[in-house]
Amino acid sequence: MIPPGETIGILGGGQLGRMIALAAANLGYRCHVFAPEADSIAADVCAQFTQGAYDDEAALAAFAAQCAVVTYEFENVAAAPLAAIAPHAPLHPPARALEVAQDRVNEKSFVEGLGGRPAPWAQVDSAEDLRAAVARIGTPGILKTRRDGYDGKGQWRIMQPADADRLELPAKPLIYEGFVTFQAEFSVILVRTATGDVRFWDSAENVHKNGILDRSTVPAAPVILAQVEDARALAKKVADALEYVGVLTLEFFATADGPVFNEMAPRVHNSGHWTIEGTLTSQFENHVRAICGLPLGSTALAARGVVMDNLIGDDAHDWPKILSDEANHLHLYGKAAVRPGRKMGHVTRLVL
Repeated sequence: MIPPGETIGILGGGQLGRMIALAAANLGYRCHVFAPEADSIAADVCAQFTQGAYDDEAALAAFAAQCAVVTYEFENVAAAPLAAIAPHAPLHPPARALEVAQDRVNEKSFVEGLGGRPAPWAQVDSAEDLRAAVARIGTPGILKTRRDGYDGKGQWRIMQPADADRLELPAKPLIYEGFVTFQAEFSVILVRTATGDVRFWDSAENVHKNGILDRSTVPAAPVILAQVEDARALAKKVADALEYVGVLTLEFFATADGPVFNEMAPRVHNSGHWTIEGTLTSQFENHVRAICGLPLGSTALAARGVVMDNLIGDDAHDWPKILSDEANHLHLYGKAAVRPGRKMGHVTRLVL
């Protein structure tokens, strides 16, 4: 058990790290952010900040030596250099979770090995591979980079075979996925302790626009509620197989044949931001509790329902209107530059 007063290291300087740090502060911890960018919105609310490259093993070791435990806020951190942390502080979630989640082929193979069902897929390393994948899986489909893609980035829709022939492939490992016919999208968010205690939050129904999460709603539609049990069973298998510690998210499509796995995120997740006001213990607080070895808090709802809307780009300028409704809970992330497609904050409304 790591007692309050100790320092939690956070790899990554974005809004997820910021919200982890705020939750940690409420429990009496100090936080130390490590990120390559000089301008870090997570560092704004932390006691210490180290600017360094994620593959700088000497810098990582010096950072970890100042921390009682280290966590991370996003999965696109190279796993191999993180071995430099191990002699100085435990890393939660484990590096193995990163190795699985940050490569879509590894991720889908891993989940299939546990009995999960992803969309039909094929590894693509050449134009010939793509043509073969399209012939086998069919169209429409999506060609994606195996690594580093998020919020719709690094993706190309292939609506007919001719689209594949016209596409100039990037010099990166790729994966082709067939479209899934679904009624709704939802996420399963759990927290697991080192002793194997697992808690789930209610699954939110998620709506995306332009590849970015737009709204999460709890309770979810009946078609989702009927599939949550099976989805949770798979999520627990994933967490147990990885000996996971912290918050883990799996995203699913609700289909006529049951839940289809989409992707996993070994971290706190945008579709769980509603838990800050909407549950007795948020995903951020329970993540801190888990990585520090504290007892977990209740994940029960604090209201009959919750709606969370992301504030994307210029949406953040509507803060006066948002605050004019006294029932709204506004979270702005402190980002200086507003850009199209950039997550600037979110707003949560409880249904009492």
